[in-house]
Amino acid sequence: MSFSIDDRVLALAGIAQALQQVRRIAETGHSENAIVRTAMDSVMRIDAASPAAVYGSTTQLEPGLRLVRDYFRNQGKDDLLPRLTLSVMQLERRFVREDATVDKVTAGVARAARQAQELGDSSHPDVLAAMGSLYADTISQLKPRIMVQGNPHYLGQAAVVSEIRALLLAAVRSAVLWRQLGGTYWDFLFSRKTMVEAIERQLR
Repeated sequence: MSFSIDDRVLALAGIAQALQQVRRIAETGHSENAIVRTAMDSVMRIDAASPAAVYGSTTQLEPGLRLVRDYFRNQGKDDLLPRLTLSVMQLERRFVREDATVDKVTAGVARAARQAQELGDSSHPDVLAAMGSLYADTISQLKPRIMVQGNPHYLGQAAVVSEIRALLLAAVRSAVLWRQLGGTYWDFLFSRKTMVEAIERQLR
């Protein structure tokens, strides 16, 4: 099955969108609930019919698409976001080679999905705590470990740490999708113009 670059930019937007929330909550202690819910839903939609369906719809990814477009146009406002994205992509390569870790994450996500269904909200604090613990017990043990910078006041709060870890899990999920759709590091060197054009099509 072949996928277009239009599909790949959706996965890239998913990564950027989740990581922007990581940066936001680490600095301010607050996140945008709708974006967090989109991120958590994307982790739980393992068998979605299309890349867009992983996130619910293309509309749900508009903030991330704009972030990626600004990056490719050298208009990004957060210098740490591209570095965080690269770290997540490196971590994803290690993660997919660790079969036991993949199995643990798959089982943990299934449990969290049932919990989210019972609570009626994938962004419920209890679900975020479960997803955060899952990340801490599995992917976080792999190297390179993701180091999140922010306000120590907020980074010392358990709920903030859980949400950050849950969002990092979502970012890794989107990184897996990016690879599955044929995305590579070479795209950042040689396909920037093509990806910006694809993003503009998605934003119309």
